[in-house]
This record gives sequence, C-alpha cells and structure tokens, in this order.
Amino acid sequence: MWRDNGWTAQVIKNEDDDGWAVAMTRDGASEPALIGPWTMGRDKKNPKPLDGSAFITLVKTASEFVRRSEQQLHATLHQSMVVSAQAGRVTVSLDIVPDEDNPYATLSAVDDCGEPLAQVRVAPAFKLNRSSAVAWVDGGFVKPAGR
Repeated sequence: MWRDNGWTAQVIKNEDDDGWAVAMTRDGASEPALIGPWTMGRDKKNPKPLDGSAFITLVKTASEFVRRSEQQLHATLHQSMVVSAQAGRVTVSLDIVPDEDNPYATLSAVDDCGEPLAQVRVAPAFKLNRSSAVAWVDGGFVKPAGR
C-alpha cells in the first residue's frame, strides 16, 4: 500500500479471477475512485510490489478518471443550446438538481444580450433537445405539460 498526495493505492485480490488488482482511493472517500488490474509477481502467485514510479502513474490515471467523470456529470446536469425561434436567437438551459429527496430541474431562457426571458421548474427527466427548446420558446415559455 502507498499513501501520498491525497491518494491511497492498495493492491487487493481480484475477486473476478486468481489475479490481483490495485484500488485507488481519494483521501476521505469511502469507495475507490478506480480499480484496475495489477501485475503478478515472478512467482505467478503474489502481486508485483508497488513502487513509487507505479504509484505516481496510478495517481495520474485515477485523477484523470475522476476529472473526466466530474466533467461528464456536469455536462449531464447542465445542458445549454442556442436556438433560433420566432423571438430570435435564444439560449435555453436545463440545470438539474439531483437532490436525493426532491430532485428537480430548472429550464431557463436568455436573449442574445444575456437578458433573462423566462425560468420554469421542470421534472429532472425533462429532455432538452432542439425541438423541445424551440417549442418552449415559441409557445411563450409556458411550463411544458406533464412536468
């Protein structure tokens, strides 16, 4: 096991086969951020020892994995697009709040100058796409039905 720079690397038995895996856990986290295969040692029974160079590479890999996961989550929770509607060019945004007890989303619109045009609360499952955005804008920003 290695611990440094906010991360812990621990070589563990691979539950799926007879091999080994390495778990990368951020300090303070209850679950590993990344688990990957680990090399067998020369005796083909025990894991290869974890060294400083491997640890540095593992920290970089795990950090990049976490960063990409956070970017993907942000992109899922915050969507935006510019549409041309009867009112002109409008930026429509959907911001999802994934609250465990009461998840919701906010659908909002701003004009080309950044002036707010409308904002309504919708279900977190609302699908923002070009046609739903244009329909909302052209419909006078009325809260979408069934949401």
